[in-house]
Amino acid sequence: MRGSVFIATSLDGFIARPDGGLDWLPADGGEPHGYDEFIATVDAIVIGRNTFEIVLGFGAWPYGKKPVVVLSTRASELKAPDGAVCDFMTGTPQEIVARLGERGWEHCYIDGGVTIQGFLRAGLIQRVVITQIPVLLGSGIPLFGPLSNDIRFQHVGTRSFPSGMVQCEYLIPG
Repeated sequence: MRGSVFIATSLDGFIARPDGGLDWLPADGGEPHGYDEFIATVDAIVIGRNTFEIVLGFGAWPYGKKPVVVLSTRASELKAPDGAVCDFMTGTPQEIVARLGERGWEHCYIDGGVTIQGFLRAGLIQRVVITQIPVLLGSGIPLFGPLSNDIRFQHVGTRSFPSGMVQCEYLIPG
């Protein structure tokens, strides 16, 4: 199974404010950044409990009928919103990938700081697309955390947008 990340960061590398707030992200404004094309290529979305709870605050469920796997050590305490296709799992990234592979899923979107960091450390992410938003937050939830060893990325391409956003795509050679 392939794992991919498609995420926005502030210029100083944060994916959210310390409280999980995303108010600094610009509204879409009609400028396509490739998210719709990306999400069409994945079989499921894998997120952590914190990200799940932030998404619940959006009001409308943003993933439609796309399967969402929510990782939590307290999975039995979580409930999917009406109309959402959600599974709640616990386990290591390797165990999660094995279970998803048994379902025949070949490509998953990995999202949320802790989840991305865990899957990255486990060597289970092959593609990363980062869109930098031209704002400094000063503090917040970082995209990347501590590592026991270097992880090398291979640059695939960079796109800039009229809004000032810059998107870089990387592969992680296995």
